[in-house]
Amino acid sequence: MQKIKILWADDEIDLLKPHILFLEHKGYEVVAVTNGVDAIETCREQHFDLVFLDEHMPGISGLVALTKIKEEQPEIPVVMITKNEEEYIMDEAIGSKIADYLIKPVNPNQILLSIKKLIDNKRLVTEKTTQGYQQDFRNIGMAFQDKMGFTEWCNLYRKLVFWELELSQTTDNTMADVFDMQKAEANHNFCKYISDNYFDFMQGKGEDLPILSHNLMSKKVFPLITGERPVFFVLIDNLRFDQWRVLQPVLNEYFRVEADELYMSILPTTTHYCRNAIFAGMYPSEIEKRMPKFWSNDEDEGGKNMHEEDFLKDLFSRSRIDAKFSYTKVTNLDGAKNLVENISNMFQNKFNVIVYNFVDALSHARTDMHVIRELAEDEKAYRSVTLAWFENSPLFETLKKIASKDVTVVITTDHGSIRVHEPVKIVGDRNTNTNLRYKQGKNLSYEKKEVFEVKDPAKVFLPRQHVSSGFVFARNNDFFAYPNNYNYYVNHYKNTFQHGGISMEEMLIPFAVLHSK
Repeated sequence: MQKIKILWADDEIDLLKPHILFLEHKGYEVVAVTNGVDAIETCREQHFDLVFLDEHMPGISGLVALTKIKEEQPEIPVVMITKNEEEYIMDEAIGSKIADYLIKPVNPNQILLSIKKLIDNKRLVTEKTTQGYQQDFRNIGMAFQDKMGFTEWCNLYRKLVFWELELSQTTDNTMADVFDMQKAEANHNFCKYISDNYFDFMQGKGEDLPILSHNLMSKKVFPLITGERPVFFVLIDNLRFDQWRVLQPVLNEYFRVEADELYMSILPTTTHYCRNAIFAGMYPSEIEKRMPKFWSNDEDEGGKNMHEEDFLKDLFSRSRIDAKFSYTKVTNLDGAKNLVENISNMFQNKFNVIVYNFVDALSHARTDMHVIRELAEDEKAYRSVTLAWFENSPLFETLKKIASKDVTVVITTDHGSIRVHEPVKIVGDRNTNTNLRYKQGKNLSYEKKEVFEVKDPAKVFLPRQHVSSGFVFARNNDFFAYPNNYNYYVNHYKNTFQHGGISMEEMLIPFAVLHSK
């Protein structure tokens, strides 16, 4: 392995000879210079992994040398060392993007700690993370042998997402592969849990019942409206829990997180069913019965989420809530810009709903556009693209404006998505819906052991389009493919993000309550 190479610039370099010998004994290669000009020139001539730079040197100062080095090689970490504790010196050094700041006199262990923090950081983090996951691996595996309720499944999924994010920051691909296998095992067991309990959940039977899409408003949101603060309910469509976890640190500067929970989306895990159920406060079949002119079935043409505001008005009326509210749906950039401009008008309302359609559009664009597919190749990249979008989005700008007032913000979603791998053959007639994770129709042919089957939609409060129609749902990371066009489906849709079926990623979704700081 090649030695770490360090440049040390200090006009009293002879006095630092013991420090240099100490570092060389630890296996580092150190090149010493006595002024800023030589530091700049030496950086041009040789490659260095790290630079120690004295702030006060004859000729040009360390700050000037720092600026020159950073202009030419911005990637080199520079540690500023100084006798001067003046605040403006620190401000200038930090503003010039130093990697660390040390006050003289420094001892060898301080120097070593700085090197390890800046150079060995990834290796040390990888080792520590790998060791931590290895210790937890057995605990997670043992949990699968127990009969877990909803709370236990939420705790397990939180733990898996924690390790997924931690391992994604390391360089140990072997451990990442082990994690992927354990996560697949977890999803297999979760699908069995849903198969065994979903009918009871929908009937309200059993212990440790989850909050579901249709009672999210009544159980978790409406109690917040009774407080002093205005409430902003922000629904980011198709937002997985791991994606929320990477957005949360960005929001921590502006908000204090009061609650960070998971709830369960109903099946099918699609906007059509889940989001309508959220705003109507009813199951899909109940919506169809109560407001048939506002409900569209899979076979019907046109949009399936055109009446969310009407559903919410009806829910307010049924719940006897007398509060002024607004409803805003953002589906394009113009709508997003209008949201930013109009947000100040919403502070007069007791309750404001903002539905932001982006993440779902991203997942669909990833399926259809090769450029997006390359940008979001896997879960880590998918999270990265989501974060990059959010940090530069009108939604974030809106939330920062909201944070300037004393308000409560709910951030949640309607369902998540999963990256699909395994094709499952299914046959249906021309009226069968096109979703890859669930099928609904009257002439479906499939292997029962490969799906979750709902022959009688009424038992799970889903509309029945025909007397003999039923639903089937893909599990784990499966997706449906037609035999007569099998190769096309497999090649086009394998490794794409889809939703509609049963998995932790689709069904265990975030619900967070934030207060402005």
